[in-house]
Parts: sequence; C-alpha cells; structure tokens
Amino acid sequence: MITNRQQPRGGIVQLTLTTFRSYDQVRLDCDVCPIVLTGANGAGKTNILEAISWLSPGKGLRRASLGEVANCKIPNRPWGVAAVLQKHTAAIDLATGLDPQSLLQGIERRVVQIDQKPVRGQAGLAEQVNILWLTPQMDRLFLEGASERRRFVDRLVYSLDPLHSKRIQSYEHALRERSRLLRDGHFDPDWLSILEQRMAQEGVAVAVARRDFLSELSKSFNTKDSIFPTPCVSMQGGVDEWLEQAAAVDVEHRLAQELKMRRVKDAERGGTSVGPHRSDFEVIMVASGQKAAACSTGEQKALLIAIILSAARLTITQGQSVPILLLDEVVAHLDALRRKALLNELTELQVQCWLTGTDRERFQFLQDKAQFFQVENSTIIPQSML
Repeated sequence: MITNRQQPRGGIVQLTLTTFRSYDQVRLDCDVCPIVLTGANGAGKTNILEAISWLSPGKGLRRASLGEVANCKIPNRPWGVAAVLQKHTAAIDLATGLDPQSLLQGIERRVVQIDQKPVRGQAGLAEQVNILWLTPQMDRLFLEGASERRRFVDRLVYSLDPLHSKRIQSYEHALRERSRLLRDGHFDPDWLSILEQRMAQEGVAVAVARRDFLSELSKSFNTKDSIFPTPCVSMQGGVDEWLEQAAAVDVEHRLAQELKMRRVKDAERGGTSVGPHRSDFEVIMVASGQKAAACSTGEQKALLIAIILSAARLTITQGQSVPILLLDEVVAHLDALRRKALLNELTELQVQCWLTGTDRERFQFLQDKAQFFQVENSTIIPQSML
C-alpha cells in the first residue's frame, strides 16, 4: 500500500528508439510525471507509445509482428527499444528488440534484457513494469470478436500476476500442437493425453487468474467516486461456469475428459471447441443494466476508461511493478466535463501516463502537472509548460 501519494512509484525517465517505425535513432529524457505528446496526425506520436508498449509481454498496442515495427527506410537492421525505469529509488535498464542474429538466420526472434543481462521470455518485463493502454482502435472492443476482449483482460491480469503470460503461452502452445495432430490425422492417444492434460492444468490456471483479478477489480470500482460509469465485469464461458460449481482441481479433470471426448469432432471442425480460449469478457453498465455492446459509443469509451483507471488503482495498492498508462487520443471525443475528470483522476493516481493529442488546449488542466513535447515529422521537441 502506498503511504505517500505525492511520490509516484516510478516511471520511464529515458527512452531510446532505434530504427523503430518512423524513427531512426531518438532519445527522450523525461520526468516521472504525466507526459503529453502533441502534434499533427501522422507526426509519430503513437509510434512512441507503441515503442513503450513493447516493454511488456506481447506484440505491443498494434499487435504487430517483429518485422512490421522496423523502420522501412532502413532495411535489414534490427530495431530496438530501451528505457531507464525509475522504480522507487532504483534505476532499472529495460531493453527489447529484434535479435540481430536471427536476421542472419532468416527468422525473427525477440530478445529481452534487464540491466544489460539477457532474460529468457518476456515475463520478466511484467515483473518490472505494468503497461496498460487505450487506443482509438479499442473503441470497438465491445463490438468485435471475443479474442480482442480476452487479450484486453489478460493484459490487465499481468498487472498483479506477471506469470499469467507464461501460463497463456504454455496453454496456447499445447493447443496449437493438439490442433496440428488432429488436423494431420495423428491420433496418438498417449501424446494427445499429455497435451490435453497440460491444456487442462494451464487452462484452468488461466481461467482462475482471470476470475480472481476481475473479482478484485470489481471491488475497486466502489472505492472512488467518479464521473465515469460503474461496470460489472465477468468472464463467460464453459470453463468459467464450471469454476462456479466445482474446485479448480475437479475442473482440470473435467476439461481433460472433455478434450479427450471431442477429439474426432475437433478434428472435423478444425479447432478446439472447449477451453479458456473460448471465453468472453462481459461488461455491463450497472446504471442501465445494458451490456456494453448495446451502449452508445460514448458510454462504451467511458466504461473502458473506468476499467483502466480501476486497474491502475489496483496495481498501485497490490502490485509490485511500476504502472504506466498509454492513452492515445483518449480525450479527443470526451466532452469538457469528462475530459477534466479524466485528467484530474490521472493526476490523483500519481502514476506516469503518456497522452497524445493534436490540440494542446485540451490538456490545459495539466499545465503545471505535466511535461509537454511537440512531435513533428518524428522529431521530438521539448515544450515549456502551458
């Protein structure tokens, strides 16, 4: 629990991009405070936020491949993102990028370093920093497929449970291998049983982690008076329903048995029909009782903001990693009242948040609380406070 709300837990104090998107080589020095990036559309603001998002597990806020984020004007050069993270009184070096050796081998492989030492996998990043984001593309989160909503929830879960990404990777690896064997007609019962047992163990652990996080998140909605609507959040799916009726160990056994019984049908349909990869994130606006998908565009965005703010508060009180918020054009379509309320809540959170926009006037509330940068043609220019 934070005892001094005037002292942020930390944040990025130096960011370096190398051949990343529209940037060749750039270094940004900043303070642990809100960072506001303004400039015309296409100036390179979102590329900075995307670079920061790669300092967490996954594929960044655009869900790009390793090759897609390289600067297209400088071919055959590996990209990199490095940051100095201020965490309490310590400074930690974080770095990730495309492995130069993998380019020579004709493949794409990501490398991660913490304090100049290579680490295996990406979970180590989540142990140091918890990065959450909202982008304009996420405005349709409640209207599109369930896979994006699951990814959204899983990223929130990382904030309190960095090992969640390892469980998902293990589950998805076994899922893909089982699907391949069934697709190729290899019904080796022993090998399939091993894969299905791993899917059951990791899959139930994933479902339990989601459930426990959303339970804690629901409690945090009521700890702060806010102009943003209160959501009711839950996971909906077969495994989620089983967990409401039985202990996790019994659900593991049931999932393994279901997978075994569905082998033939799954082979015919070309996919696995049961498991946490079939669950959906359901959000209901408490005031109206409507599902988020039936709410107005403005209400949907307000619900997303409420969820992100509550997740940040939860990380502050219970998490060990440094919370950082990336908010791309988040104030663009908010009315003046909600815009001021959001900026006020971000200030009260005392976390580092990175905001982008085309109009500096929209961030006037932060005039003595934030650091401002103008972005022009992928050039970052420090600005005096408004």
